[in-house]
Amino acid sequence: MRILLVEDDKALGEGIRTALKPEGYTVDWVQDGCSALHALSHESFELAVLDLGLPRMDGLQVLKRLRAAANPVPVLVLTARDSTTDRITGLDAGADDYLIKPFDVAELKARLRALLRRSFNRPQPVLEYRGISLDLVGQAVSFQGQIVNLQRKEFLLLHELLAQPGRVMTRDKLQQALYGWDEEVESNALEVHVHHLRKKFFPELIRTVRGVGYLVDKA
Repeated sequence: MRILLVEDDKALGEGIRTALKPEGYTVDWVQDGCSALHALSHESFELAVLDLGLPRMDGLQVLKRLRAAANPVPVLVLTARDSTTDRITGLDAGADDYLIKPFDVAELKARLRALLRRSFNRPQPVLEYRGISLDLVGQAVSFQGQIVNLQRKEFLLLHELLAQPGRVMTRDKLQQALYGWDEEVESNALEVHVHHLRKKFFPELIRTVRGVGYLVDKA
């Protein structure tokens, strides 16, 4: 699950990124509004955490331009602007949730989980596929009732594929979901993860579409 974090306070941004990575998120971080709008307009994210008081372009302008372009990415506004009028303005501009600074990290995580549940249209974010059960909140996977231990990248890859069965996922899209901008990627890393998943579940789980990417067939 790939998140764009938009926060110009370097200490806070680093703290949020550090807190979210163990939860199974790939967190990319920008520190101004123009960079945020460019990233959200040209790349794919499951969620965005957006500060409002940003250099170069205010967070509200970023949000308004996103929604004007019909970009549906769920956005959690994270800001010190705490008046009722500010909250109404943010929600009317297109925010899906609004959290006031200072905040508890546990609450931030809970709100992100709630946004994911709503975006997946599921009361609980659990994916079921041919005996596989993938719990996004608990970060747990089982196959035919038995727990399967996955590395973080394997979990992220499995989630990306199972979330859209029958759809071919390109290599670029999958690599974006698995690796942040600050992570180096080995040329065969994706193939290695696919190999491990096939071995841990069953060989037919992931189908290669030569020259394009991978998919899981519809159940």
